[in-house]
Amino acid sequence: MLDEKHEAIVAKASRQDINGWHYVKISGTPYELGYQHGYLLADALKEALRVYDYMTLQTFGMPYSFFAESAVRLHKDKIPEYQLEELRGMAEGATDGGCEIDLDGLIGWNAWMELTDYWWPLVAANYANNPPKTGPKGSHCSGFVATGSYTKDGRPVIAHEAFDDFWAGQNFNVIEEVDPEQGNRFIMQTVPGYIASMMDFYVTSGGIAITETTIAGFRGYDEGKIPEYVRARDAAQFANSIDEFVERIEKGNNGGYANIWMVADAKTGEVARYEQGLQFQQLVRTKDGFLFGCNAADDPRVRNLECVDNGYNDPRQQTGARRLRFKQIIPDLRGRVDADEAKLILADTFDPYLGYDCPSSRNICAHYDADPQYFADDPGGVWNIPFYPAGSVDGKCAEAADIDDVRMWARFGRADGVPFDADAFLKAHPQWDWQAGYLKSRPHEPWTHF
Repeated sequence: MLDEKHEAIVAKASRQDINGWHYVKISGTPYELGYQHGYLLADALKEALRVYDYMTLQTFGMPYSFFAESAVRLHKDKIPEYQLEELRGMAEGATDGGCEIDLDGLIGWNAWMELTDYWWPLVAANYANNPPKTGPKGSHCSGFVATGSYTKDGRPVIAHEAFDDFWAGQNFNVIEEVDPEQGNRFIMQTVPGYIASMMDFYVTSGGIAITETTIAGFRGYDEGKIPEYVRARDAAQFANSIDEFVERIEKGNNGGYANIWMVADAKTGEVARYEQGLQFQQLVRTKDGFLFGCNAADDPRVRNLECVDNGYNDPRQQTGARRLRFKQIIPDLRGRVDADEAKLILADTFDPYLGYDCPSSRNICAHYDADPQYFADDPGGVWNIPFYPAGSVDGKCAEAADIDDVRMWARFGRADGVPFDADAFLKAHPQWDWQAGYLKSRPHEPWTHF
């Protein structure tokens, strides 16, 4: 039973489970935001931690606790007080809701992707005889922003779908409306127990929408600077323009979760693509254009000096194929892009290397789990493993009118709606049966307007 104080805090929030999503509304002080989130999503957080605890050891050979404890050591003193207060509230709310966790545990949880993908490859040689030799192998997203002559009404449209291992992506199922005491009200896709989106899809009352695709093969990490999840949450909550977003996301940039950011400003009609390496950055902005991200860095300095093996020109590789596919479709998109068209683009399964429609790892809507990988000749490349249980796990988009009203469209599962049957997959591909009990099915779900 909650005491009167915490009952009143929770009474200001709500949770609905809709079409695969946990739809949560939270408001108030940082502590209240955190407590509401933690209490309402305690069951989902508990299950996500169960999965990650097992899969971290299976995937990296190091226990989940190693990365969580390292995150506290590296990050705790770099998190601003308002975010720490939110995390304290989240820990108390989750514990009261049945998922026992403390502040340090939540710091470790929020830092998991950054530490495993960016910090670990650089320090693994201190712990292992056979450390990873490249940066992140994951090819995590497809996304775009469009405006001007490319959209139906001449105003911005933004869209994104996350790719990940299915055991991880099955937990990216929260749509959260956040009404903080200070800063912008915003809606985002997120994960139980996170203070930032991590999938990085935000629509804010500052009139901007934000998304990104990670930079594949990125290698670099500055332990002394500010983690990405801290900077991303700060930018979503307080930035009111493209310039303010760039300033906030760049301040203290540590190279963690290095991204190709895309931003739409519904107030001005401008869109931007900010490629953020650790040493090098590139900002492209326009009021008439279509800018996309496919995990391949455009800036030759980032691509050649900060990355390894990102497939930029190789249509056999997933990043190069999606880059090619976007370039094929862009000329036909003038005057057409709205939310409905964005959903179709995210659902595209044309394989530009084969030259016909075929669900595969090389689609804008990636189906790694269906791909025998006949053409991937580089075992060190991005998820170049036959029938890898990964790929598209959602879709999100927003038109300018949605940005005006802090709304978004979202589909959980895959952007094209094709279901994933975990039992059938493991039966057909028993080499992955070590994921049984942790890998979950995801049925067909409709697009939902939040």
